Amino acid sequence: MQGLTGSGWQAAVWSAGAMTVIVALRYLATSGAFAWATRIVRPGLYKGLEHQIRQEIGWSLASAAIYGIPAGVVAWGWQQLGWTRIYTDFAAYPLWYAPLSVLLYLFAHDTWFYWTHRWMHRPWLFRRAHAVHHASRPPTAWTAMSFHPWEAVTGAAVIPALAFLIPIHVTLLGLVLAIMTLMGITNHMGWELFPARLVHSRLGGWLITASHHQRHHENYQCNYGLYFRVWDRLCGTDRGLSSL
Repeated sequence: MQGLTGSGWQAAVWSAGAMTVIVALRYLATSGAFAWATRIVRPGLYKGLEHQIRQEIGWSLASAAIYGIPAGVVAWGWQQLGWTRIYTDFAAYPLWYAPLSVLLYLFAHDTWFYWTHRWMHRPWLFRRAHAVHHASRPPTAWTAMSFHPWEAVTGAAVIPALAFLIPIHVTLLGLVLAIMTLMGITNHMGWELFPARLVHSRLGGWLITASHHQRHHENYQCNYGLYFRVWDRLCGTDRGLSSL
């Protein structure tokens, strides 16, 4: 086991760099794929937004480093020093805990996002940080990671922190990250990916998709959640769906 020696710190730095590249490539690949899909499904939706999209990509690649560095250091610490409560043997916990762990991560992440997002809408913080994200008018498939560095720090901390608190199998952590990526991009791309029968169903009334988050980008002072509408409903900030 590698300790916190010179070579250990060097390995941690390499891990942070590698994770930054992975996050950046994941962003470019997934946002690029959904931008391509948008050209097919909604031709002309992003017409005239080329300058905005270039800015979104620039901010997002900066965010990739802010997300990648702590994730890479934690990944190194997990592998080399036994940090975190990530496990690799499904037998370590009862089988019923596997789906529960995913829900716990998503709900905890959603809770953190809701309250930090509301905080970012305080006038002084909005002007200094969150305005970067809302400069995307309208949001596009490239908007999801377009953050001022101060805001990116609040988003980058949560999943690495949860890895120290809530046990999860490494493959299910990958699933959580995949859901985070999918929902982040599709909630911003300006059209509804999910069928209307789901969006307008009883279940859909508790889930966040593009129709819900688009309303936030239209009205600003509502619909702050990420995955679930629980906190918006409890706190009276749910303003329904946009007509995408």
